[in-house]
Amino acid sequence: MTASKPRIGIIGTGAIGGFYGLMLARAGYDVHFLLRSEYETVMQNGLQVNSAVHGSLHLDAVQAYRSAADMPKCDWLLLGAKSTSNPELAPLIAKAAGSDAKVVVLQNGLGIEEDLRRSLPDDVHLFGGLCFICAHRSALGVVENQALGGINIGYHSGPAAGMEQQQTLVEEGVAMFRAAGVDANAATNLAQARWQKLVWNMPYNGLSVLLNAGTAPMMANPDSRALIRSIMLEGQGAAAACGHPLPEALVDRMLMATDHMPNYLPSMYHDHANRRPMELDAIYAAPLAAAADAGFAMPKTEALYQALRFISDAANR
Repeated sequence: MTASKPRIGIIGTGAIGGFYGLMLARAGYDVHFLLRSEYETVMQNGLQVNSAVHGSLHLDAVQAYRSAADMPKCDWLLLGAKSTSNPELAPLIAKAAGSDAKVVVLQNGLGIEEDLRRSLPDDVHLFGGLCFICAHRSALGVVENQALGGINIGYHSGPAAGMEQQQTLVEEGVAMFRAAGVDANAATNLAQARWQKLVWNMPYNGLSVLLNAGTAPMMANPDSRALIRSIMLEGQGAAAACGHPLPEALVDRMLMATDHMPNYLPSMYHDHANRRPMELDAIYAAPLAAAADAGFAMPKTEALYQALRFISDAANR
């Protein structure tokens, strides 16, 4: 396997894994997909991405597997599964990872890499992947990409000897995605990048569940818009308190960018609607705990988290 065309494994072929995996496969990369409930459908119909950015894309010959043990050893593994599945991921990674494997966590939230690192072999390189995409799965093997599609990659931990080698590996990953037509960039400070994404994710994910609404109606209503802004400002303040200050104009830029997005229902809305576990620990509990340790209060975010926890507990009774 050459460095220019590495073998790539997708663990978690939902909206995120399906989109990026299909893009990489169409660019000529050797991509292998781990599937569960979708296996039969994808083997029969292939993978479909309906993208407002790239058009209608189809991957017919999908290299799909029911078990990670059946996958060939991969140079790169992209983890598209939700963070609620993380306790199950380490054994799958161990089965599918080749020598000197690079594992990219394509998940939202805080503390994800730290938790996963404890279960991984020391010779695995672990990266964080920040996905900037409006996407959801509309049917088995079918992904709707309403807008965006970029990704930022940062090195977290592993056997790389020093910053220079870490950066070389990050650039290798960035180049791989760019060759597939994906807007990819290096995240120079992974922890800061995770906090920055949380500033958007904390208000919109949870409020979409509480208000049963997408981004457009939430932004059009003055009261919900003000609440979104206040939760964003809490996230920005918490990031600074934790040693990762964000640009002063970030909140206004995010609000403006959301105004120009199509009406979008975040992933937590779809998880709740389909009775799947919501990513409450990674998106709320972990940043709230980090902020509390730094002596920073997030009362509105805490209230949102408690309301979501009530909804989650009620759904599981």
